[in-house]
Amino acid sequence: MSSKFFPLSIVCIFLFSGVFLFAQKKPNIIFIMVDDMGYADLGCYGSTINKTPSIDQMAREGLKLTQAYTAAPVCTPSRTAFMTGRYPARTTVGLYEPLDWITSDSLVGLSAETPSLPNLIKQAGYTTHLIGKWHLGFTSKYSPNANGFDSFFGYHGGGVDYVSHTDPNGNMDLYENEKQVKQEGYLTDLFAERAVSIIQHKHDLPYFLSVQFNAPHWPWQAPGAAAYPLGGKESKQGGSIEIYKAMIESLDVAVGKILAAVKESGQAENTLIVFTSDNGGERFSDMGGFKEKKFVLWEGGIREPAILVWPKKIKAGIVSDQPTIHMDFTATFLWVAGAVQDTRFPMDGINLLPLLSKKKLPIPRTFYWRVFQRNQQKSIRSGDWKYLQTEKEEYLFNLKTDPFEDYNVKMQYATIFTQLKEQYAIWESQMLKPIPLPRKN
Repeated sequence: MSSKFFPLSIVCIFLFSGVFLFAQKKPNIIFIMVDDMGYADLGCYGSTINKTPSIDQMAREGLKLTQAYTAAPVCTPSRTAFMTGRYPARTTVGLYEPLDWITSDSLVGLSAETPSLPNLIKQAGYTTHLIGKWHLGFTSKYSPNANGFDSFFGYHGGGVDYVSHTDPNGNMDLYENEKQVKQEGYLTDLFAERAVSIIQHKHDLPYFLSVQFNAPHWPWQAPGAAAYPLGGKESKQGGSIEIYKAMIESLDVAVGKILAAVKESGQAENTLIVFTSDNGGERFSDMGGFKEKKFVLWEGGIREPAILVWPKKIKAGIVSDQPTIHMDFTATFLWVAGAVQDTRFPMDGINLLPLLSKKKLPIPRTFYWRVFQRNQQKSIRSGDWKYLQTEKEEYLFNLKTDPFEDYNVKMQYATIFTQLKEQYAIWESQMLKPIPLPRKN
């Protein structure tokens, strides 16, 4: 080899190697979303009943958010927001509160026509995996695989028996990709086992793993319980605090298995893990003093626990009051992965990483919510102010001084009240029109 070409070739080799090594350093991303959890259902958020050592350990090793919001107080819209990074009312499926087990709803869902997180992150060089709840479509056109997930193990509907794996109509709802499967076991355990299997697999590419536990959503079944008869239509009326406690603690064990698998893989330092819930809790949940629950826009329906762990980038033991919303996780994951967003569908969330530091004070955010079908409510939070319109009344709260929404100050702060109403009206004019109930079967 000519000496004058040797240095150039060495440079090229190093440049190529550097690109290759940089690509290999992309972090793995694990998103753990649970279903219908109350703000204070975890020990690290104040529970004195439920023992959750694994999730509490996440809070100690990472960052705990105190003002994390869901994009909606019910599952299909909130999951639409996470998958698209946009307010649920920008996408047709996000108008369903939620998708129901009826014929007309089987014609609706998230499809590849809408850019979604799994598709975008896959284009950035990731493998993509979904375990657990989907609830964004019942048919193959609207399946996880059709929306960019390389693998799927879970169920399509809103709720499923933990033991028989049937929906409330008695139909089997457990799938391996597009194929319906039968597998013995308590779903929380099955989902954890599958997640561990994926983490332990040899990966040539970074992976995005979304683990969508159905716990602690009804039916109220602890490990070892029998299946509900007749598909579980009675399951919403059963249960107890003790059963709920067992479901939460079983969930914590499952999360612990996932965390242990990440550490055993040797990839913990460069794996971003996020834990949160899709919406507020139900009958047995502890909302931590926040009013109301799932389906409504009081804080109990939309404020959730959220924890981020990434040893390489996030300091341990941070508690942040930074307001966040589901779409922020979408934007953060895309930024971390180096994914290119589709400019035709701009994100409503932001990359959180620059904000989540002890040195950073919370920045004011503005969030919007709307529910229409089972309840008809509207809300905007701008800075510390929250406007809420329910079926009976309009409210203005200062969440900094009144986090539990005890004092309606719309008369004392009439100008702010009017400004927020006007601001909300502008936002709503940009959204799709809501779909009224009843929907045809």
